[in-house]
Amino acid sequence: MKKSLLYVLFSTVLFSLMEISLKIAGSQFNPMQLNLIRFTLGGLVILPFAIVRLKKLRHRLTVADWKIFSFTGLLCVVVSMTLYQLAIVYGEPAIVAVLFSCNPVFALIFAYLILKENISRTDIISLILSVVGLLVIIDPFKLTNPIGISLAILAAATFGFYSIMSQASSLKIHVDGVIMTGFTFIAGAVELLVIILVTKIPAVASYMESVSWLKAFADVPIFTNVNLPNLWILAFVGIGVTGGGFAFYFLALQNGGVSMASLVFFFKPVLSPIFAYFLIGEQIGLRSTIGIMIIILGSIVTLYGYYAANKAERELE
Repeated sequence: MKKSLLYVLFSTVLFSLMEISLKIAGSQFNPMQLNLIRFTLGGLVILPFAIVRLKKLRHRLTVADWKIFSFTGLLCVVVSMTLYQLAIVYGEPAIVAVLFSCNPVFALIFAYLILKENISRTDIISLILSVVGLLVIIDPFKLTNPIGISLAILAAATFGFYSIMSQASSLKIHVDGVIMTGFTFIAGAVELLVIILVTKIPAVASYMESVSWLKAFADVPIFTNVNLPNLWILAFVGIGVTGGGFAFYFLALQNGGVSMASLVFFFKPVLSPIFAYFLIGEQIGLRSTIGIMIIILGSIVTLYGYYAANKAERELE
């Protein structure tokens, strides 16, 4: 129990620092370049855990497995995390952190639509509270930063979709979350590298530069600003936040179960704004504070639902 709580603590702190560290690093790197570095390093950190799990399960990866990893890598690394990185560039880290923490809401909807999973009463209450909290933060009648907010919501929605497809895929090929995530990160990083190399083709780069919203994706650098002064932030983002954060999350999941691991997403909306205030001086307005508190209330309802369900299962046993 103590070990599981320690894993939750480490994972929560690292995940809560994610948006701030990416905002700092984003001033030095292209969003796609930073994504490539981040998930290459993160994938390499998780890979040893994934290989150990493969040996324990006596599972040998096939071409069909790699097709699935390529699909989940495209969803997670190329689509969702690129949107997420852009949201941080154009938005406020603390708000992006809270909005992205709502990805389980979208996962719940996709689980119902795709996996035909039942939605409990606590799930519905949590869903309603999260949507209300989002609307309070966004304030659709007085949008001051529509780009950052829209990108953050799209990132959360696509990550929720990735989570469900990853869950369905892991059941299909009989591997666990550590294996899925490790090889998803590696496959996604390779796909992103291919896309970046395509943007370097003169004809492609020239066309992208002629379109205003595509300029940031033309001739994306790979090693620019990868130097000694920036080494600490790259190591922290890739090895610490991405690799370490997910590694500790999976350790919490393995040792304490879903209910214990879910505490990470319960505390992240609380810690992220606090870190943003003290580390980069980001102010959180009253409306955003109210919205955050409503979303946290939704997380508490979800957590209560997990514990109630587990208690009922134990009683039946």
